[in-house]
Amino acid sequence: MPVSQPATPTPIFLTLQSADVIHSFWVPQLAGKMDVIPNKTNRVWIDPHTPGLYVGQCAEFCGLQHAGMLLRVVVHPKDEFAGWVATQQAPAMDDPGARGGRELFQSVACINCHTVRGTPANGIFGPDLTHLMSRATLAAGVAKNTPENLRAWIANPDALKPGALMPAMKLSPGELDQLIAYLLTLR
Repeated sequence: MPVSQPATPTPIFLTLQSADVIHSFWVPQLAGKMDVIPNKTNRVWIDPHTPGLYVGQCAEFCGLQHAGMLLRVVVHPKDEFAGWVATQQAPAMDDPGARGGRELFQSVACINCHTVRGTPANGIFGPDLTHLMSRATLAAGVAKNTPENLRAWIANPDALKPGALMPAMKLSPGELDQLIAYLLTLR
């Protein structure tokens, strides 16, 4: 999000929704906590004055992986933020070298949960993967976003985050190679 200047405050309003259980958005250095309840939309505002990385977590016991529900809020100077927004709003780049992985992504259950803008994938249950490789972490902060961890996550999400809602995709090693090659192009 963009930094807010004290002389001209520009608070950021966040819309919070849950698809599964009660969570609570809490980034102590930026805001109080706000519950996130299924079938209810809540809003919270924050007014960050210093660029940087702010870390928080879910503050409501939400299940077995409650401790793994980490939050990362990155506050940028306004010009950097505008550039980041433009990049994030762009559709996924089409890499001809990853065609097999893209076709596999679109033919298995991935598109039921995930969105990749510029493709038929428009799921809303899982995170938008359009710019997956621009993220620092996977699985709500449980693992660094590296090709190895991405492979491990797709092969067996439960091994990285027990109780994860994402199913193991049960792909062959060759299919997994193709899918990873495609996902690595999503910057």
